[in-house]
Amino acid sequence: MLKMLTTQLNGLFQRISGSEEEAIEETARLLAQATFGHGRVFFVCYDELHAIEMNALHAEEKFTNLHAWNDSITLTEQDRVCIFTRHADHPEALAFAKKLYEQFIPFGVVTSEKAEDAGAMADYAYTYISMGIRKGLLPNDLGERIVVPHTLAASFIYEAIKIAYDEMVDGE
Repeated sequence: MLKMLTTQLNGLFQRISGSEEEAIEETARLLAQATFGHGRVFFVCYDELHAIEMNALHAEEKFTNLHAWNDSITLTEQDRVCIFTRHADHPEALAFAKKLYEQFIPFGVVTSEKAEDAGAMADYAYTYISMGIRKGLLPNDLGERIVVPHTLAASFIYEAIKIAYDEMVDGE
């Protein structure tokens, strides 16, 4: 089972890197705008994807210029946001995206659905990255699909964004 999981995760990461490379680069560029423009970077994460913000804030290699998000923060036009959510139709994430869109605050989104299937979320976002997760990776004994790796896929995307962001910010 471990070999199957490894194979499936490798395939997922390959699909993400093959189809989302440009969007990852654009998202890094979007977030770097905050740093160059004396704004702040925020990750607004939902459900288990709070792990992305925790990692970015507290890991050995922190995300430069990332500030902890809470609902009392007032964003400015210099700030940039990346929303991490399991699904594009998550009610809170979608309401927040709409609010950012209406306030002309540029933001990126990382979510499961492809942009063409994401509806309003993809329309609101300046950049959009799909994790490409539609179901679990492995079949169990009952024929159900298990192991839905949203956190792993989002972490992979986060690290790719961070590498590109660091190259831009450190190379200034």
